[in-house]
Amino acid sequence: MTRMKIILMHYSAPPIVGGVESVLAHQARLISGAGHAVQILAARGEPQNEKIGFLRLPLVDSLDPEILAVKKELDAGRVPPAFALLVNRLMDQLRPALKSADILIAHNVCSLNKNLVLTEALHQLYREPGFPRLILWHHDLAWKAPRYLPELHSGHPWDLLRIDWPGAVQVTISASRQQELSDLAEIPLENIRVIPNGILAEDFLKLEKTTIGFIAELDLWQAAPILLVPVRITRRKNLELALTTLARLRDVFPNAVMIVTGPVGAHNPENIVYFRELLALRGRLGLDASAFFLAELSDSFLPDSVIADFYRLADALFLPSREEGFGIPVLEAGLTHSPVFCADLPALRELGEENVTYFSSEDEPGHVASLIAGRLRDDPVFQLAEKVRREFNWDRIYRDRIGPLLAEVRNGTANLGDGI
Repeated sequence: MTRMKIILMHYSAPPIVGGVESVLAHQARLISGAGHAVQILAARGEPQNEKIGFLRLPLVDSLDPEILAVKKELDAGRVPPAFALLVNRLMDQLRPALKSADILIAHNVCSLNKNLVLTEALHQLYREPGFPRLILWHHDLAWKAPRYLPELHSGHPWDLLRIDWPGAVQVTISASRQQELSDLAEIPLENIRVIPNGILAEDFLKLEKTTIGFIAELDLWQAAPILLVPVRITRRKNLELALTTLARLRDVFPNAVMIVTGPVGAHNPENIVYFRELLALRGRLGLDASAFFLAELSDSFLPDSVIADFYRLADALFLPSREEGFGIPVLEAGLTHSPVFCADLPALRELGEENVTYFSSEDEPGHVASLIAGRLRDDPVFQLAEKVRREFNWDRIYRDRIGPLLAEVRNGTANLGDGI
């Protein structure tokens, strides 16, 4: 990997709250984590950490008093004398800030009219020798938003927000924005990248460090459905049915996994023998990479907070027990809105009533798998959760989209359109 210096630009950065600011922070973290030198260039905000630089330039701000005074005139359709003066001042500030960078990623500053001084300064600078390769990252398009149209006028500098910038890489956050930009600036669709925003699920779900480690080791973000079996390893839990059901379920959902969270039962030496039998069965079924016993991965006691994390991650609770006196997992699944598939035992039916899916602990695995598949296949909650985990995880977005784009831009192989 060739180390690059990459600058991310926006009017403001975290801890200023905003959607673009959040994306900026995630991109800075990911790019830095990939080994590149990263700097955020903004007017407001604070440094994220010692690895990510922060350069504060007041004239980059959308709320700078001088910028606001000029914007008031621009919104009325007048280009005041102060506009050119501010553009020249900002260009003088930006040149030394950008001269050593390999790539500049400008977020929204060339698609919104919040600071047309900055837009014009970039437009003049990026054609100068030595300017870094430019990526224009569009979250919003002023010319396509009715709320901004009264502030926009034909001619320069407003047209900078609706023309192609030859040599710049165009990125939008959705296919709908891609189409809008293509129509607006007459850029072929294939010359506009679509790179969506993501979500840092471990932070959003407040996952424990131990849980995050399990997720990475087992590659759970790509799994679907995730069946949770929160039981100790004893014969009465009927885990052989869980394994054989998973094998059949994977005929329908090839990425299905099962997680057994409990340890080997502590009060019967026969449980060790049973565990070995389960591991052998898992191997015969070809499930070594999809049926996970956390007892294999951790010798320590897993606290309730980690088990609760797995309820939030799971797509369904699966209890194939032959015997139960109560059924706390049914209650826990209810609190986490998880569908429940469980053996038709009096104690479990007493708790689940008609709100869960029952089967006999002696049923054929194919029948149990069909119950699970039938329920989840048409469940919009599961479908959305699976899509979010698979497509909108920040790490995957960087690996599959942002990282390759940066490499292409560095190598000069990115599709830049007719301007190159």
